[in-house]
Amino acid sequence: MRAAVLHAHGQVPEVGELSDPEPGEDGELLEVLAAGMNPIDIRIATGTLPAEKHDPPYVAGKEGVGRRADGSLVWFERSCDPYGAFAARTLIPPGSGFPVPGGVDPALAVCLGVSGLAAWLGLEWRGRLAPGETVLVLGASGVVGQIAVQVAKLLGAGRVVAAGRDAGALERAQEPGADATVVLGDDLADASDGGYDVVLDPLWGAPAEAAIALIAPFGRHVNIGQSAGAEATLSSAAIRATPIDLLGYTNFTAGEERKAAAYARLAQHAAAGEIRVEVERVPLEQAPDAWRRQGSSPHRKLVIVP
Repeated sequence: MRAAVLHAHGQVPEVGELSDPEPGEDGELLEVLAAGMNPIDIRIATGTLPAEKHDPPYVAGKEGVGRRADGSLVWFERSCDPYGAFAARTLIPPGSGFPVPGGVDPALAVCLGVSGLAAWLGLEWRGRLAPGETVLVLGASGVVGQIAVQVAKLLGAGRVVAAGRDAGALERAQEPGADATVVLGDDLADASDGGYDVVLDPLWGAPAEAAIALIAPFGRHVNIGQSAGAEATLSSAAIRATPIDLLGYTNFTAGEERKAAAYARLAQHAAAGEIRVEVERVPLEQAPDAWRRQGSSPHRKLVIVP
């Protein structure tokens, strides 16, 4: 079968022939229908991410949507080495994965996984978003941000502000629910309407510093990434005097039961047409080019189609 294989840490996967996976007691065979490209794939490929490591050569791709032998669809994020999602077929631990309801496009269903779970659980679980609260979504021009704007409204936010670098992408964020948009570098205070109760932050760095200064008393800042910088400088007063909660989130520590429940909610809303994501379908043969583009924040979900 054709697959995108990473032959050494730090390299770009190469598309070539690979022996078909064989199902057995340790692995359930799936036909891959759609595979999501994520920044985490590139980090895993460096071999330096403590939470997930694979020995090359291995098939790249952390998540995908596949068809089981009985015809049902499932979203998966764990494969049996050396198989990953960027291939025509893969192996997953038997019984793993989350069901994808009928009527949900596999390309959309894969968006609800790594990206969708970070948005939903970052706001609902870690952010403790309550109905009527004001939410600031940093990095709203990215895939997690696109989903987070919609999730915030679905969870009952009274006001949602979308902030990002791409003005065009931010305009699109208004369609699914943003009440206001701010281009990063402009004054976030103009759209805060008295302060933010919850900030979802995949950026860190300078944008986090600016957002934290505008959080309302007892508000929550949830960091889920560092695409704008690994460090931020905060004064003690910025955390203590307001006061605010500074929280972290990663899918790796959310737990399977919590993620399964969140994915089911996301899929339910997607089936009802309440979650939309800008998707670019990429043939498997073009996976290396998509890998390179992923590093420069394409502002859409790159979905590999075997």
